[in-house]
Amino acid sequence: MSLSKVVAAAAVATLLSGCAAMSSLTQRADPYLYMEDVEGPRALEWVRAQNTRTLAELKADPRFAQLEADARAIVNARDRLPTGAVRGGYVYNFWQDEAQVRGAWRRSPIADFTAGKPVWETLLDVDALSVAENKNWVFQGATCLPPEETRCLIRLSDGGKDAAVRREYDIKAKAFVPGGFSLPEAKSDVQWKDADTPYVATDWGPGSLSESGYPIVVKELRRGAPLSSAVEIMRGDVSDVGVFMSAFTGEDGQRAVIAAEAQTFFSSVYKRLDAQGGPQTLTLPGRATLRGLHKGELVFTTEEDWTPPGGATKFARGSLLSMPLSAASSAAPPVRLLYGPGPRESVEDVAIARDAVIVSLYRNVRAAMLRLTFDGRAWVESQIPLPPNGAVTIAGAASDTSTAFAVFEDFLRPDTLYALDSTTGSAKQVRALTPKFDASRFVSEQYEATSRDGTKVPYFIIRAKDVKLDGSNPTLLYGYGGFQISMTPAYSAFTGKLWLERGGVYVLANIRGGGEFGPAWHQAGLKTNRQVVYDDFIAVAEDLIARKITSPRRLGIMGGSNGGLLMGVMLTQRPELFNAAVVQVPLLDMLRYNQMLAGASWVDEYGDPTIGPNGRPTHPDERKFLEKLSPYANLRKRADYPVPFLVTSTKDDRVHPAHARKYGARLEELGMPFYYYENIDGGHSAAANLQEQASRRALEMTYLMKRLMD
Repeated sequence: MSLSKVVAAAAVATLLSGCAAMSSLTQRADPYLYMEDVEGPRALEWVRAQNTRTLAELKADPRFAQLEADARAIVNARDRLPTGAVRGGYVYNFWQDEAQVRGAWRRSPIADFTAGKPVWETLLDVDALSVAENKNWVFQGATCLPPEETRCLIRLSDGGKDAAVRREYDIKAKAFVPGGFSLPEAKSDVQWKDADTPYVATDWGPGSLSESGYPIVVKELRRGAPLSSAVEIMRGDVSDVGVFMSAFTGEDGQRAVIAAEAQTFFSSVYKRLDAQGGPQTLTLPGRATLRGLHKGELVFTTEEDWTPPGGATKFARGSLLSMPLSAASSAAPPVRLLYGPGPRESVEDVAIARDAVIVSLYRNVRAAMLRLTFDGRAWVESQIPLPPNGAVTIAGAASDTSTAFAVFEDFLRPDTLYALDSTTGSAKQVRALTPKFDASRFVSEQYEATSRDGTKVPYFIIRAKDVKLDGSNPTLLYGYGGFQISMTPAYSAFTGKLWLERGGVYVLANIRGGGEFGPAWHQAGLKTNRQVVYDDFIAVAEDLIARKITSPRRLGIMGGSNGGLLMGVMLTQRPELFNAAVVQVPLLDMLRYNQMLAGASWVDEYGDPTIGPNGRPTHPDERKFLEKLSPYANLRKRADYPVPFLVTSTKDDRVHPAHARKYGARLEELGMPFYYYENIDGGHSAAANLQEQASRRALEMTYLMKRLMD
């Protein structure tokens, strides 16, 4: 039976049976635990059947072939901006196209790149490597040894998983180092101590991983020695999220390797590993983000209100601060303010160039770029001239280089690359992306909705200039709302070509839980306060309907990962507002999420549903809230439920594919129609390469057109 017939049959059955609810999964045993066996035969048999059914239905739609062709043209376009890391006088870039499906790691001298005429030197051909080794390698970056930056530990993932191997690579020889450092597949972290010694955090065996599956033990590994001989220098606790390392080098060559013992997802104890005498604890706020090293100052943001020990000044959360690295382990280090954001501002990104600290700042979700210089006593602020009313991303900077790079974009203006001079603060346009759709037909507007508690929630609408305000416009509303991740204006060729040009309206919601207005905007929606995130999204949807932009019949929603949870909650709480929902790599079982893959690391965001050995919740209020919230546990048969599209990946080792699988199986049990696609590769993005990404986009847009345009 076709999916359209299933939809019709289910609707009739629902009408005949009324709205009788079946028992929720908070009241009975979970019959779909077998779906948590990632490669289990029974689970994969169900997945293959759902894939076959969904792909047959969507690919048979006459619009799919052209949508996929348009999406492939976008991902294969050779005029994409080739941005990347800046190191040792080069810009490093990872490039994929129809010829290099898995991609090539390459570099160009900065001077040529800045002149708009990059001269690319291929360092590693991942397609050729995959063929030679019969692996589905996904390149995930390199950790290189300063100051030469020619010896690197390459990170390669099989199919896009977070777990990866690390192998030593010689850029000069363009080859892996014979007998060099090689770490087996794991969720590992590495930083160089010196040419013959990396710091390694990996799976060392029993007791070396946290409950979240991340390493908690850091060891020094000597060249030529087996892993078993590595010497432990730091150990966290199994209850931590994990131990994660960063390395910072100043313009004078001073270097610091710092480990963050993440006691929760947002709070850490920081230790300098390369200090004389062994690791030293730094005097930093528990909720902080390290940004870099400049003129001897360790630059960081604080995500909590903080009064330094022995200090008289209280710094508000969201502030950009610094302290002398030489005093960072002292009881009362001197702390200096670089920038203190206002209530509708956020420090989004920070990079260190040779002569200045460069800051991407947002005011009411509109970007500005600052240059901050240090005179030895205080920080001096100036503004870098870039276009207004868009988004700015720092696209590359290095402490030994005066030139940094930034990309400006907004919904209707394609990405434009600028070279920034950290000495003068000037900005020079290097190259602009070729437009991928006719933006002259559309307009971008910003509005505010009023949430249930009176909070003003901004959102953007991108629509045709001549759109009629009669509620008939097919509209896609996107949201995320978590982990202090900001949703900023972005040029999406996919959205423009595949959705806007075909008559759709696109909306981006800046709901709480994100970072659009700094840490306070995020922290307002933590744990049992999380309902405000969902109230915000509902308020935006209702505002769109009140303005007659759209109507429930024509309104669809989309979100991934934490945004996938947002979609699930919307389908539980207000399904009558929507007629489509693209639920990407989602969290949906909020009573077991902390027992699956990296889920335990997110307890600080969502709350703890754990039932203790005594049969009682360890955090009763949090468990009670999650029981009420969990989309999987609260799924019931109802007449006003739209047909969702669940998208996930077998190789996602961050958010378990069982969330989507179990939700789909429960829908099937209830006789409620749905679409389901699980990519066998792809990791957390559900697309391991550009061609898979194009196909997934086409599937999603076909589904949205069937639900909202037909």
